Amino acid sequence: MVGKRPPGRRPHRGRAPHLTGPLPPIRRAALAAALALLACNQGPAPPPAKLLVVASFYPLYEFARQVAGPLARVVSLVPPGVEPHDWEPSPQDLTRIREARVFIYNGAGLEPWVAKLVNDPTFSRTLMVRATERVQLLSAAPSGPSGSPHTVSPDPHVWLDPLLAQSMVETIRAALATADPAHAAVYAENAREFVTKLQALHEAFQAGLKACARREVVTSHAAFSYLARRYGLTVVPVMGLAPESEPSPAQLASIVRFAREKKVKYIFFETLVNPRLAETLAREVGARTLVFNPIEGVTREEQAAGRGYVALMEENLRNLRTALDCR
Repeated sequence: MVGKRPPGRRPHRGRAPHLTGPLPPIRRAALAAALALLACNQGPAPPPAKLLVVASFYPLYEFARQVAGPLARVVSLVPPGVEPHDWEPSPQDLTRIREARVFIYNGAGLEPWVAKLVNDPTFSRTLMVRATERVQLLSAAPSGPSGSPHTVSPDPHVWLDPLLAQSMVETIRAALATADPAHAAVYAENAREFVTKLQALHEAFQAGLKACARREVVTSHAAFSYLARRYGLTVVPVMGLAPESEPSPAQLASIVRFAREKKVKYIFFETLVNPRLAETLAREVGARTLVFNPIEGVTREEQAAGRGYVALMEENLRNLRTALDCR
């Protein structure tokens, strides 16, 4: 009938019918799968990848590692047991620098290959950090006899002065805070803790080298200008800035005369360079040999033993005190 609804039917008002009965098995399975997928999508996000920090060689790696702590993955390009002066990066090393958020290099001529990277647009994503940028550099010319080998190049071995090492740590801290501002406070605290150790190291050198019978030190190569200036030593290198450079016969004869006049009892050599020349000189002047480590790298044995910058510098101090007859 027109205008009348069939008996038993209600008008539809735009709402879905209320389901009160059990769902069929297939629909129950589909609903469970949908809920499981929704739960997965709403789960915690995976942790972000760690900040990648690449250092050119060991001391910068050690400083960066101390400042970054567990927040970053810090790697050194120059491997353990390798002397960095003549080291050149491989294509794989350059790729690693491109992938890094921060690349830390020393400067002062130690890594001449870095100059090609600084203005290369393929490295524009990487923050390039010169660790010595806050340091007034010294000439590598030694303060010993005039026949000693020397150049007018800057001495890059800034890290051997514990106070200047603090400046390098501060430069690294600022770079990490720029790259990862969310953790700037953590980097600052880590840097403060490490600087405290460096300050204690400086005070140990001051006290330990204060009262010594002599101040003259004959070393393998010209690596100790900053340390010598800080603690009032006269350092005579057998070789120049590059530890592989050989002195001329005239230069070697001048060093022999100097060592005899000053009654030098020890000739220092380093762990990453062949000690043959130091041993020959020691025999010539009737002296013995000891390690004076420029800490340009660590040996594999030192790495395995977990011996870091501070421990190696403490060993340098003990050997200096022995060689200089300190009280």
